[in-house]
Amino acid sequence: MSLILAGTPLGNPKDASTRLLAAIAGATVIAAEDSRKFHRLCKDLEVHFSGRVISFFEGNETERTQELLALLKSGVDVLVVSDAGMPTVSDPGYRLMRDAIAADIDVLVIPGPSAVTMAIALSGLPTDRFVFEGFSPRASGAREKFFAQLRHEERTIVWFEAPHRLAESLADAIEVFGSDRLAVMCREMTKTYEETLRATLGEILTWAKENEVLGEITMVIAGAPADSQEISASGMVARVREFEAAGMDRKAAIATVAEEFSVAKRDVFAAMVDAKSTSKIGT
Repeated sequence: MSLILAGTPLGNPKDASTRLLAAIAGATVIAAEDSRKFHRLCKDLEVHFSGRVISFFEGNETERTQELLALLKSGVDVLVVSDAGMPTVSDPGYRLMRDAIAADIDVLVIPGPSAVTMAIALSGLPTDRFVFEGFSPRASGAREKFFAQLRHEERTIVWFEAPHRLAESLADAIEVFGSDRLAVMCREMTKTYEETLRATLGEILTWAKENEVLGEITMVIAGAPADSQEISASGMVARVREFEAAGMDRKAAIATVAEEFSVAKRDVFAAMVDAKSTSKIGT
């Protein structure tokens, strides 16, 4: 018995590996994110299968995981495929893989296309260190927090974005990273209308506002300059002192600077404490 995760083409069926074709043709049970899309993929790949297809998507993942585990424990091999790319990467499969490993079930991965690594390669931005953040939150407040937590991230940042939220998301990103931060928008990768836009966040936002945005979007942005957190800390301290010099009390000054820098008040307070400690050491 084996649990097999298989990467599927992002769009171009010619990217399918021979191992994927063989796994589909020989599978007893196939857990597919969307059974209709799976049938269409098989038609495009010209591969025939006789295995049982079970729907396995975000909405039924918890229930289906138990069902698939029971099949695995009974000695049946299970092949897991998502609509595109690698299962478990912002797609169903993580819980099943985790529980199968815990149950000492043999697990295999058939490597294949990934929107994350393809976008990184296309971007021209540093690839030696990067961080993948999945999909940005739908709600504006949560999205603002999402980007704020990445303010000082020095690694290249990758995230998935819904086309109808691209402009809103970019506007929130600019509030944190600034409009001049280098970024890359990768759209419909490997598909007929594939498009890569390398520019600043501000320029990509202008493009998003002026064009109808369709298809799958992967965003890549350059990481923060080295030591940006220390630079920001000194900037926050300087601003607090400016407000205090103008007659504002410490608490109000910290709250004002926190709002100005889009950070938590505790972060400004910590910067003030650190600055005071450093000053004492210097004396």
